[in-house]
Amino acid sequence: MIIQLNTDKNIAGDERLESYLNTIIKEELSNFSDNITRIEVHLSDENSLKNGENDKRCMIEARLENRKPIAVTSNANTIEAAVNNALEKLKASLETIEGRLKNH
Repeated sequence: MIIQLNTDKNIAGDERLESYLNTIIKEELSNFSDNITRIEVHLSDENSLKNGENDKRCMIEARLENRKPIAVTSNANTIEAAVNNALEKLKASLETIEGRLKNH
């Protein structure tokens, strides 16, 4: 599973963030890693330098083997919370897809 990080100009896509994301994504999606070819993470700060509620946005797109990609989005007060919320949504979607495949 390849993990690609994309950030807007307001978020520093440094090694610490990239390492954190690689670790948490591999950990959280380990049950689905055989079916996922690539994960794209898009992080942005929608209010730029201004403070605001839920202004950190995380969009995660999972490219699945022989299936259409799945994309989920989450907004939160911190990048970590936005990533965790988006991962929970993605896991729920993947579980649904996996359940449907087993029923066919």
